[in-house]
Amino acid sequence: MIKIQKSTLVPEVNPSREFLEIASDFSNPLDIVREAVSNSFDAKATEIYILFSIISERGRKKLEITIRDNGEGMDYNGLKSFFDLGNSLRRDEKSEDTSLIGEKGHGTKIYFNSEKVYLTTGTKNIKLSAVMDNPLGYLYEGEVPIVEVEETNESFNGTFIQVVGYNNNERDVFNHDRLKDYIFWFTKFGSFENEISGGTDYNNVKLFLKGVDRDNTEELTFGHKFPLESGSLEKLFDKHVADAPDYFVKKWLFEGTLRKFPDIKYQSVFYVEGNKAKRSFNNMIRRSGYTAPEGAYTVQERYGIWLSKDFIPVQRKNEWITSRGSEYTKFHAFFNCQDIKLTANRGSVDNTSGEILEEIKNTIKEIYLKITESVDWENLEYLEEQSHAYISEKKESRDFDRRKNFINSTKVAEYKNVVLREPRQEQGVFAIYHAIDLLTPELFPFEIVDYDTHAGIDVLARIKNSGVDLERSSFRFVEFKHLLKENFNHSFKRLYGIVCWKLNLKNDDTVKDVFGSIRKLKCVPKTTDKSYTQYFLEDERDPHRIEIIVLEEFLQEKLEIVFKRSKG
Repeated sequence: MIKIQKSTLVPEVNPSREFLEIASDFSNPLDIVREAVSNSFDAKATEIYILFSIISERGRKKLEITIRDNGEGMDYNGLKSFFDLGNSLRRDEKSEDTSLIGEKGHGTKIYFNSEKVYLTTGTKNIKLSAVMDNPLGYLYEGEVPIVEVEETNESFNGTFIQVVGYNNNERDVFNHDRLKDYIFWFTKFGSFENEISGGTDYNNVKLFLKGVDRDNTEELTFGHKFPLESGSLEKLFDKHVADAPDYFVKKWLFEGTLRKFPDIKYQSVFYVEGNKAKRSFNNMIRRSGYTAPEGAYTVQERYGIWLSKDFIPVQRKNEWITSRGSEYTKFHAFFNCQDIKLTANRGSVDNTSGEILEEIKNTIKEIYLKITESVDWENLEYLEEQSHAYISEKKESRDFDRRKNFINSTKVAEYKNVVLREPRQEQGVFAIYHAIDLLTPELFPFEIVDYDTHAGIDVLARIKNSGVDLERSSFRFVEFKHLLKENFNHSFKRLYGIVCWKLNLKNDDTVKDVFGSIRKLKCVPKTTDKSYTQYFLEDERDPHRIEIIVLEEFLQEKLEIVFKRSKG
C-alpha cells in the first residue's frame, strides 16, 4: 500500500548573500551620490551637503564621504528601513506622495560597500545614532552586519551620514568636476522638471559639493543645464558665419499619454544643439585642443535620447531615433515616464513591460519625425548648407592664393617648346615623366601599360625592347615618389623600379619596405660609358636590382633640362 505524506516548503533566502549581491550590483561607484540625493529629496530637504575627503587612520589613507541634509529625518522604523533589504517605507507612501523616489529598498545598500557607516538622524525630539562596522567584511564572511543603535531624547534636525572606506578606498572617480557632472545628469538634483510646463517647487533646494581634489564646497542650483535657445537664422549666421550650425539651439516640449495606454503619462524635452553650444556650458566634453577634466567624455558617448524615471535619466536609446547615421549627437533629450520599471541598481529599464516599452519607442519615433520634419529642422539644414558653402568657398580661395603664390615662386624648365614645372608631389612627378615620355619615347627603359592612383601613384610596366626574353617582357610595378626616403610604403616584390624627383639617401643607406624587407642603395656614378648617374636598391639574396630614376638629376644629365626659378 502506497503511503502519501504532504508538507509545505517555504523557499528561503540567504540574507547575507542577497545583501552582498545588491551592494555589489551598483557597478558605478558614483551611484552613492544618486542614492544620497534621492533620499534627501524624499525627506523634503532644502539643503544637501555631499563632501568627499581623504582621512588618515592609523597611517592609512581612507576615503570619507559625508552626507548631510536638513530634511525630515527618520524615526526608528525609518532607520530600520534604511538598513533593511527590500523594506522601503517609501513604497507604501508613494500612493499618497508621487514625488517620492525610493521604492525598492535597495538603493541604500550601496553604503554596505564600505568599512564603516555612521548615521545620525532624528524626529519628534528623538535622536538616533547608528553605527555599522565592517559591513562588507561581514557579508563576505556570509553574515549580515550588525547595526548598533543609540536613542536619546534630544533634538536633531535632518540626517547625517558618514561612510568610511567606500569603494575599497579607490577615489579616482570622485574628483569635483566628475561629481558635479554626475549630479546634473544622473540625480534628482539634475532633474529637467524646470523645462516641463508648470516647472517644479524644487528651485529652493541647494546642494553643497566638494570632491576629493577641492578644499572648499561649491553651491549648486537645482536643475539640469541646457544652453539658451539661439536667435534668428540671420543673426546667428551674421554673428558666427561658418560656425552658425554649431551654435544653433532649439527646444521642443512634448507631454501626453501613450496611445495604447491612455492612463500612462509622459513628459519629454528635446533640445537640438550644435557642438559649440554644448561645449559652452559643458566643460566635460572632450575635443581637440582642450584639456578636459578627468572623467570627460565625447558627445557620442553622452548625448542623444535618455529614458527617465522621476526625471532622472536611466538609459540611452539612440538606436530608436537613428536613421541617418549619427544625427543623435545633435539631440540633448529626455523622455520621462513613471510607469517605467527599473532594475535594482536603477541602471536599466529592462524590468518594464515589453508592450509599454514598445509604445514608448513608437512615441519617441513620432516625436523625432515631428522634429526632423519641422521648419526649425529645415532651418538647421539650411544653416549647415550655407556653412558648408562658405567653408568651401574660403577653402577654394585659400587654395587658389596658395597655388598662385607657388606658381610665381616655382622652378620651371622648357623642353621642345613645352613648359615643365617643378613638382610638389607624386602626381606632379608622374605628369613630368608622362610629358617627357611623349616628347622623347625612347628615353625611359620601360613602357606603362596601366596606372593606378589608389595609394599614391603606381603603374604596371614592362621593359622596352625585350626581344624574346619572356622574363624581361613580363609585367612589373613602377612606383612614383616625390622624395624617396628610408621607409618605402609598398612592397619590393614585383617592383621593377622607382621614379622619384629627389633622393633623400646616400650610397649604402638602407631602405625598408612595408613588410620589413631591407635593401641597400647603390650608386653608379656617371662616366664616359654611362650617360647618367644610376641608382639601385640591392639585396644580396635576390639577383633582381630595383632601379631608381631620380628624375630631376636624370633629365639634367640625359637631356640638359635644368629647372630654374620662375619670374612670373
